[in-house]
Amino acid sequence: MSKVKLRREGGVYILTMQYGENRFNPSSLGEINAALDEVERSEQAVLVTTGEEKFYTLGVDLEWMTGEGIDEIPEYIKELDKLYARLITFPMATAAAINGHTFGAGSLFALSHDYRVMRNDQGYFCFPEVDIRIPFSPVMREVLMSRLQGPAFRDVVLTGTRLKGEEAKKLGIVDHVVPESEVLDRAIACVSPLVDKDRTMTGDLKCMWYRRVLDALAED
Repeated sequence: MSKVKLRREGGVYILTMQYGENRFNPSSLGEINAALDEVERSEQAVLVTTGEEKFYTLGVDLEWMTGEGIDEIPEYIKELDKLYARLITFPMATAAAINGHTFGAGSLFALSHDYRVMRNDQGYFCFPEVDIRIPFSPVMREVLMSRLQGPAFRDVVLTGTRLKGEEAKKLGIVDHVVPESEVLDRAIACVSPLVDKDRTMTGDLKCMWYRRVLDALAED
């Protein structure tokens, strides 16, 4: 079964991660990137990503990392970094429809989108790295610094606090908090007015604004 489903509704591509907790490993990263390749080849489109049931994505696949992937960790981190840099500079509007729990590397994945919509009842947004002792790469650091304003870094990253939707909105981490049944529609509404924006200009503007992310990727 494919780990990623991609469908198009008008000018909106919807990428759905559908493998349980939606943890990132080489297989799932490959499918996500293949889906992004297809989106990039299209004309006049925008992108929304989401998950299924109670998970958006729990980030790194710890079972794989501590098992068969233990010798591949450096290359694996580079692939995660490439994904974040690719998304944050994606040449079209993007929105994360956060349907459920979003942890660690998954939270960075969500932050790499232009817009974030989170459900208001269940699901946590969290950076547990301070508790599980996994360091951030330079690319991850720059993504965090580009998104977390004011006390958000202190109150979220330094504490590992699990935030619900309204708490994440107060800290400026997500843009909208809505009932579960409205998450996907609201995310689509965020980006659908931008379908006709020039892709070259959009990509250039993002590369300019997020230059530090790209510089960190190049230096890594």
